[in-house]
Amino acid sequence: MVASEVKGLATQTAKATEDIIAQVTGMQSATENAVSAMENIDSVIRKISEITTGISSAVEEQSAATAEISRNVQQASQGTTEVSSKIGGVSKDAQSAGTAAETVLHAALEVDKVAEQLRADIMSFFDEVKAA
Repeated sequence: MVASEVKGLATQTAKATEDIIAQVTGMQSATENAVSAMENIDSVIRKISEITTGISSAVEEQSAATAEISRNVQQASQGTTEVSSKIGGVSKDAQSAGTAAETVLHAALEVDKVAEQLRADIMSFFDEVKAA
């Protein structure tokens, strides 16, 4: 009877050992799967990080380009303002020149009238000198 009990305990121990080995094997397999999944997750995270870095770089470049465009637009606006101001000055100068030309024309017409009168007076004077 003791031998059968020892044999029964040995069988139970063997069965328990097999169960433990199966559980350890299952745990090892689960651990390997977890490690593989973590490696895959790590790989995905690295790719996301690379993509994020690329996006960040592109955003910085876009920001710099936008700032440059803004500066160029501002400079163009200032140039347009200066040109507009100078055109206003040229317009005023042209008006002044037109007014001055008109004044000179009137003065020239007056000089012409005075010269014509002077010529007539000189001819009359010469006619009187010849007659005397």
